[in-house]
Amino acid sequence: MIDPLRIIDKYYSEGTELYRILTEHGRDVATLALEIAERHPELKIDTRFVYEAALLHDIGIYMTDAEGIACYGEEPYIRHGYLGAELLRREGLLRHALVAERHTGSGLTPEDIQARGIDLPEGEYMPQSIEEKLICYADKFYSKTKLGQRKSLDKVRSSMQRHGAESLVRFEALHELFA
Repeated sequence: MIDPLRIIDKYYSEGTELYRILTEHGRDVATLALEIAERHPELKIDTRFVYEAALLHDIGIYMTDAEGIACYGEEPYIRHGYLGAELLRREGLLRHALVAERHTGSGLTPEDIQARGIDLPEGEYMPQSIEEKLICYADKFYSKTKLGQRKSLDKVRSSMQRHGAESLVRFEALHELFA
């Protein structure tokens, strides 16, 4: 068991806009993920881990260039999951790192990465464990630009469709699992 805020505090300054965005978004995702886990005891979801990983899944955003969410790094935003995973691995949080690495969109296939020209090393960017899938799913309902405002299912579907039919198909599979 870890205290995710202690990890966040190593890389973010409490009281800053970026700290607020990261932690509020993480709490929103954690709350929804835990509500879903409670409705699905048959899935035997590790809820403590889900709470921790949901708070940490976006820890790599500070390294990216995304002014709209107070990120003034140099990396493209699409790499935030990978960058966060590397950081979490250095912290010894290997399971948490996989969540960070695999939560982008409805997961990224090698074809997605190649077609979009995303600069990521070869690896597995599709959620595999039930906890990875749950956080990936819950994350789609909350934006870091409209904190605390849950998106409708239709809005999430529309967003997924913009990333291609396969992205929407993968989201629908997650929805089927957790609805």
